[in-house]
Amino acid sequence: MSADFGFVEWFRPGEYDRVEALLPGLIASGARHLRTHVSWAEYHAPGGQEWFDWLLPRLDRDLEVLPCVHYTPPSLSRTGRSSGAPKVLKDYANFLDMLLTRHGQHFTHVELWNEPNNLLDWDWREDPEFDLFCEMVGGAAYWVQQRGWKAVLGGPAPFDPYWLNLMGERGVLSVVDVVGFHGFPGTWDSEAASWRGWDMHLGEMRRILDRHNPAARIWITEAGYSTWRRDEMEQARRFVRSLQAPADRLYWYAWSDVPGDVAVQEGLWFDPRHYHLGAVTAEGQPKLLGRLLMEGGVDRLREMTSLTTPAEAKVQQSVLITGGAGFIGANLADTLMSEGKRVTVLDNLSRPGVERNLRWLAERHGDLLRAIPGDLRDAPTLTAVAAEAEAVFHLAAQTAVTTSLVSPMEDFEVNAQGTLNLLEAVRATGRRLPVVFASTNKVYGALADLEIAETETRCGPLDNTLAAYGVGETRPLDFCTPYGCSKGVADQYVLDYAKSYGIPAAVLRMSCIYGPRQFGTEDQGWVAHFLIRALEDKPVTVFGTGRQVRDVLHVQDAVAAYRAVLDRIDRLSGRAFNLGGGPENSVSLREVLDEIWRITGRQVRIDQSDWRQGDQPWFVADTRALTAATGWRAQVDWRSGLRDLAQWLARDRGLPLRRERKLA
Repeated sequence: MSADFGFVEWFRPGEYDRVEALLPGLIASGARHLRTHVSWAEYHAPGGQEWFDWLLPRLDRDLEVLPCVHYTPPSLSRTGRSSGAPKVLKDYANFLDMLLTRHGQHFTHVELWNEPNNLLDWDWREDPEFDLFCEMVGGAAYWVQQRGWKAVLGGPAPFDPYWLNLMGERGVLSVVDVVGFHGFPGTWDSEAASWRGWDMHLGEMRRILDRHNPAARIWITEAGYSTWRRDEMEQARRFVRSLQAPADRLYWYAWSDVPGDVAVQEGLWFDPRHYHLGAVTAEGQPKLLGRLLMEGGVDRLREMTSLTTPAEAKVQQSVLITGGAGFIGANLADTLMSEGKRVTVLDNLSRPGVERNLRWLAERHGDLLRAIPGDLRDAPTLTAVAAEAEAVFHLAAQTAVTTSLVSPMEDFEVNAQGTLNLLEAVRATGRRLPVVFASTNKVYGALADLEIAETETRCGPLDNTLAAYGVGETRPLDFCTPYGCSKGVADQYVLDYAKSYGIPAAVLRMSCIYGPRQFGTEDQGWVAHFLIRALEDKPVTVFGTGRQVRDVLHVQDAVAAYRAVLDRIDRLSGRAFNLGGGPENSVSLREVLDEIWRITGRQVRIDQSDWRQGDQPWFVADTRALTAATGWRAQVDWRSGLRDLAQWLARDRGLPLRRERKLA
């Protein structure tokens, strides 16, 4: 098994900023190689030579570059198109000769043409027996070797052993050092019927090469998997399988998605699969493959892909937890499996840190855990896992208000459409499959109508009843921010499916949950985020006055509430309950920071910033309805809960919990 890998990335003339933006992440992935194209046509277009004068030295600074040289200048082409053979076949070798002289210090190998059986790359209708191709590429390969470089023969896609053998019979294989292979199993329809596995195809390729050039090596010059169906774990799994293939090197296509406003060869959005082949999105956000490679390299990737199984595998019925590798989901799964229950965790692992929760669950519970890499937007996967579920805790979501403001469409697709996808999957079972949904206090809006008074450390409502008990479920819904809207829509759909279709379903509208296994960020999980920053001696940004109040609830109590509702789901179906720490655990941001100082001995440095959109100055949940219906009460007071989380975070990060204050 080889870990000698790189990525394919095509850069268009003038994309200086894009090159600089992509390189840091690509290098951090552990990749050693980059395959990129040098377009003969673009080189001779205005500004082309200056572009490649900059590009090739820039890429060579950090990576071993493999230029793929193709595309005839239309003025030199027999067809007037870049896919046509040049009128003078030797012109291709002449261009390569110039390229080696001018840029050859930046690479050791040169790939000759790309996908010769693809009409968009080589117009074989004008060259049905590949006579022109063989003369052109064979002569160029010979000259590359004579100049002291190594020639790589580009691979057809899909793989065609007859074409490769023809290259041997025509003498092309005898003048190349490496032969490329292209394979995109699971992505392109053209491979669906013919794909027989890496070992089979590369073994067949090796046998042909052994007849014509036994010294020639095999590289996978293009392999990839499109995440257009949101199946990022499958992309990671395919990458690992490609690394295991019997080839000397792997080039994965691609590092970055194609930007949505860029037309591919077939045209703008002719096929959406073209736009989702990267390890990171077009905006630079890492997908699971990119993130795991940057965080822990190939070893981390192999470990995580070994923990999950495809949704199609049949198992015994289990409790399904969507978002089960997240903070609340992992704690809930742990309690269930600790009692011997089987649990299926469905999670797209998009949030940094959750793969550690999945590893923790696997180490503790072994075969009781079934981990499925899935996304709420992938309806077929939801249908498959719901069919085997005995109950559903629906916790998966896009969880940050800030993210929803940046990407409202994605927020809607995950939270609203994703929840509807799950409800339809539950309905399709034809069973009374119970569902408990994790909603949010954001469905009540910004509470802008409340009259709020401030003290030195906190704020609170002037209404004495609200101050005593908190916001009840009778308060009208008032969605604001895309996140509040999408979660509110999901909240209402769950309640309606209980009424319209008889699905036993209930909703818990959560306040701030905190506790062990939470990897908080500035955008979500603020209690853990504050503690992490304190332990690392880093400043905390406080948005607003810092006097805003939340009722915080330890995850141990949250898990107990979810289980209590499920245990009584038949009589609680169709109802929504608030879930929070209540007035006894209401606390301001300033009070939490003061307590962190007492726990850690570290006075947190504070950077003040403006209020964020949709932020509630005060929210405390009235949980009396949940108590009356289930007997549930919060057991962990916020100070002891905060200390519990601080101790866990310190152990998890290998940091000392307490630093003694220095005397003035």
